[in-house]
Amino acid sequence: MTVVRPHGHINAANGPEFGRQLTAAMSSDRKAVVLVDMEQVESLDSAGLMVLVSALTLAQTENQRFSLCCVSPSIRIIFELTQLDRVFEIFASRAAFEAAISCLPTRLAA
Repeated sequence: MTVVRPHGHINAANGPEFGRQLTAAMSSDRKAVVLVDMEQVESLDSAGLMVLVSALTLAQTENQRFSLCCVSPSIRIIFELTQLDRVFEIFASRAAFEAAISCLPTRLAA
């Protein structure tokens, strides 16, 4: 499992670098389980949201698990308004995510 912990603002200025971090996390292991811990993210604009959507699309193409956790209420509303909360796997905490993956068969949880 790889945990990516962005902080501050995810926007057009730093979105490309964040996208590269996510791509690197997924390409390091073909059976990657990537968790984006958003606890320290203060804001997310449309460019930042598109980086997450692109990463999710790549993960789905590669048959990898891509999840989010610790999304603040102010950022969660962005996912709800765009109905992306139905597309992304969002966990309240890292512990909730870890509990969910511990229930999976070993080949998926590793």
